[in-house]
Amino acid sequence: MEIRSLDGDDPATISALLPGFRATMSLELPDDPPVSEQLLARLFQRRHGADRVLLAAYDRGEPAGCVKLGLDLGDPAGPGHGSLWVFPAFRRRGAGTALADRARAELRSRGRSLLLVDAPAGAASRAFADVLGAECTATTLRSRLRPAGPDRAALAEAAGRPVPGYRLVRWTGRCPDPLVAGYARAWAALDAPVNGQARLSAPGVADVRAREAEAERAGHRLHAAAAVTEQDGELVGYSTLFVRDSPMADAGETLVLPGHRRRGLASWLKAGLLLDAAAREPRLALVQVFNDVGNEAVVALNRRLGFTTDSTWATYALKA
Repeated sequence: MEIRSLDGDDPATISALLPGFRATMSLELPDDPPVSEQLLARLFQRRHGADRVLLAAYDRGEPAGCVKLGLDLGDPAGPGHGSLWVFPAFRRRGAGTALADRARAELRSRGRSLLLVDAPAGAASRAFADVLGAECTATTLRSRLRPAGPDRAALAEAAGRPVPGYRLVRWTGRCPDPLVAGYARAWAALDAPVNGQARLSAPGVADVRAREAEAERAGHRLHAAAAVTEQDGELVGYSTLFVRDSPMADAGETLVLPGHRRRGLASWLKAGLLLDAAAREPRLALVQVFNDVGNEAVVALNRRLGFTTDSTWATYALKA
């Protein structure tokens, strides 16, 4: 078993690992559309404010699995957080253990002492975690919604309840210049960590533009909506969606600033965004979202809008 360090931004890396990921996802999540090149490009790319470690196990010259980790550059002693996959045809040959050992060594060489790995929850991941001595530290729900199908009614109801004193602004791609500073300020209020991404303490306009460029490089179209006060045009909430060349898209963040919560803004924002994106994107049939079970407000919001949980994921912590 050979472990190679790969460049996640190299198209050759995507081509090499795509068949294994397609086989894995067809086994783990058989109801999903086939994994696309754009999905892997987004998964593997180096993100703004973060470094990226991508290691692949090769068995007799064939990719057997991989581990990808994000390292927050603003937290030099922080964990490496990502996911580890062993492709179905190569399981029970030691690839997973070899990848975990090499990932730990990579973290130690960078002065980091904790490895966090996400995996589908279940007997197989628990058994593997036990072998490594890893502890489950968090549980995440994956939920899905069909915005142009049977879930449209719940979305239409939420989108049809405007909140007095506010208006919605929608865009695709770049945030409009008059709103981008307010968007950055709202983003700074986000307190939910995202797997492998940097937690910027004071993001500015340049950070917003960098994140937009990331999505474009990975072949994703960023759809967004913002809630703006009628009185002074202040941006007080936003919601994002990432659409790729696939029937399935990823819901991003939905955030409302504290002084404007409990008024229905989040439901109005997200429902309107999903309906608008479904109308603009003919291929869009399914939206997925991942939420920590402890984020009760967002989990409840998604359920109100018609999202249905179809799988559970576990985060395992292992000392490097």
